[in-house]
Amino acid sequence: MATNDQLKALVKSHADGDDPQFYSVAMQVAAKAARAGQSKFAQELRDLVDELRRRGADKSRIASVVPVAQPRGELASLLSVSYPDAHLGDLVLAGDVDDRLRHVLLEQRQRDKLARHGLRPARRLLLIGPPGTGKTSTARVVAGELGLPLFAIRLDTIITKYMGETAAKLRLIFDALAETRGVYLFDEVDALAGDRAASNDVGEIRRVLNSFLQFLEEDTSQSIIIAATNHPALLDNALFRRFDTVMEFALPDADSARAVIANSLAGFQISNLTWKRVLAAAEGLSHAEIVTASENAAKRTVLSGRSRILTDDLVGALRERPRRRSKQESLGA
Repeated sequence: MATNDQLKALVKSHADGDDPQFYSVAMQVAAKAARAGQSKFAQELRDLVDELRRRGADKSRIASVVPVAQPRGELASLLSVSYPDAHLGDLVLAGDVDDRLRHVLLEQRQRDKLARHGLRPARRLLLIGPPGTGKTSTARVVAGELGLPLFAIRLDTIITKYMGETAAKLRLIFDALAETRGVYLFDEVDALAGDRAASNDVGEIRRVLNSFLQFLEEDTSQSIIIAATNHPALLDNALFRRFDTVMEFALPDADSARAVIANSLAGFQISNLTWKRVLAAAEGLSHAEIVTASENAAKRTVLSGRSRILTDDLVGALRERPRRRSKQESLGA
């Protein structure tokens, strides 16, 4: 059941009229109940929260229908748009990253209050870390929590070999960003913002980076810019200064891995799991790989006509997933 802190958070968020925070805490309670073996209650609570969110999302989406919601012309080849229904309770993040993300959302929700004091909310986020650790999911959660469209920038169509064309396409993106409030995701941003001092750099790449840095510097829109990369060492140092916060994602520790598994298998009985074996098998896997393995074990369970996840099935599914290799291992291969 809910802890004392969770109960206080529920009451406070209700009193403040902060529905997203209320739902987030409720989902935490559901996850805790699932880990305690109360699967039925956990699922009922999740369903209730999802229904309440859906009602609110329908209203916000009506208000979010704006000209660029369905990009046309050249812009259609540069952006893809979605309306995520993702929330904080869906994520398992390290404590410091979770705290900073919550504060970004708080500043966004109370941006009018900040404006009265001449302050602007954080709206440029740089997410760094290994693949599958929650960077893209975080962008979806920001959009879902704030009821905003998520625009994914298609770098494969932006970056061209023709001089000046990439910068012109970036200008289109930033014009759209100013026209339509949303969450704009630059995934694999190292393709745009590589180190200008790199020995293999060419003049056009430096011009693209300079244009990108300039557009970031000049942007005064209300949109949220999220840049993500698996290779922070490749980024130009000047890029870091353009972002309000840098969040470093890492592979899950044992507690996080257990929470990811519990969330993924909330609809199944897992009280019988031998967690020592499960967590040993999950070591070195990303959040995404653990989710995939959990779903594979769940499918085996369903097809076997059971509702209880077997430790052997889950351990086997986890061991099948690929793990990141260290640089030393790669060199020795």
